[in-house]
Amino acid sequence: MTADAAQTRAATTPVACLECDLLVDLGPLAPGQRAQCPRCGTTIAASPKQGLHRPLAFALAAAVLLMLANVYPFLAFKASGLERVMTLTESASALYDDGSRVLAALVLTFIVIAPAVLTASVIALLVPLVTGRRYPWLRHIGRLVFVIGPWSMAEVFLIGVLVSFIKIAKMATMLLGPSFWAFFAFTVCLTAALAALDRHYVWNAIEGRDA
Repeated sequence: MTADAAQTRAATTPVACLECDLLVDLGPLAPGQRAQCPRCGTTIAASPKQGLHRPLAFALAAAVLLMLANVYPFLAFKASGLERVMTLTESASALYDDGSRVLAALVLTFIVIAPAVLTASVIALLVPLVTGRRYPWLRHIGRLVFVIGPWSMAEVFLIGVLVSFIKIAKMATMLLGPSFWAFFAFTVCLTAALAALDRHYVWNAIEGRDA
């Protein structure tokens, strides 16, 4: 059964609005249709026209870009005749060497590990749903995706790097390496993949596999 078929066969289910907690009896949605809360107007669920193919494409692109971001240099500093080049993972080790152990742990967890785990989880969730395969761990992967999604702070890290770039540029020469642009593109693709994932649609597709 495809994800679209599972969405069509989904029975009417009461869904709570995330904004005002109103319970709405939500039935199957046609492709491209959205359900809004009658009280506050917040979108409760959506049925994307492309199904789950669009977020899967973005997630696969994000995985490739993340691998590139961890291979090539991320930043290069030049000051007083000294030059230092570091990769994305070396940014955490540099903070650790400077005595900022807590900050290094946060960078490693939320900038390196969390985005990688989230990207892998999205792919592991969507590939079986798109191909029509049934696995007992889909529910667990689905919960993992929606739980750790808000904890991926790649875009916050990029903003911090750009702010630092502006400040340090007056004191030293700072170059953005290929890894920075790969990580920037990764952040865009991962954000697009998560934005295209509708929670209600995904869970209907998972329940369709279990049926």
